[in-house]
Amino acid sequence: MEPSRFTRGKGLLEPTLSRWRANQANRLIPADLRKGRILDIGCGAYPYFLTHTYFEEKFAIENGPQPNQLNGINWFCLNLNETPSLPFEDNYFSAITLLAVVEHLDPTSLVLLLQEGYRVLAPGGVLILTTPAAWSDGVLKLMARLALVSKEEIDEHVYAYTLPLIGWYFGKAGFQMTRLKFGYFESMLNMWSVARK
Repeated sequence: MEPSRFTRGKGLLEPTLSRWRANQANRLIPADLRKGRILDIGCGAYPYFLTHTYFEEKFAIENGPQPNQLNGINWFCLNLNETPSLPFEDNYFSAITLLAVVEHLDPTSLVLLLQEGYRVLAPGGVLILTTPAAWSDGVLKLMARLALVSKEEIDEHVYAYTLPLIGWYFGKAGFQMTRLKFGYFESMLNMWSVARK
């Protein structure tokens, strides 16, 4: 089932941006990890990325109910701003993704959530994070006023990050700085980070 809406609210570019974000995340996941489990944290009202990636087992966390007619995804309804803990055993996942999520979280919860991500990630696994570049905040607000992106989503951004700051958060969570990679995509409006355990 393809979604009729890719996000809450409306935005002319939302379907395209969702596809680009999913493609970027898929490029960053090593092929040998796909035989394991993936957890998509903050997957959205419709888990577009999870429906467009291959893994033996798929898990989703969202602060809302599972959509109808969604097969093959284990859904967990959690509010990570209130309780940034993950209900999984240690070393459980091959990959974890947080795609366009951290900008919606209370920054004080982010270290705890990334520590939990480190705990449930198997050795050699990857945690992939995407977020808007800090300098793009004004551009995104203009795009929301022009109905190009979801105003509801942009209005909920609580914090903007830089790549060095993301690296600091990963370090506080236990990831080694030598096992981090960073970059930009979507015309430098967004950043990606990969942390390998």
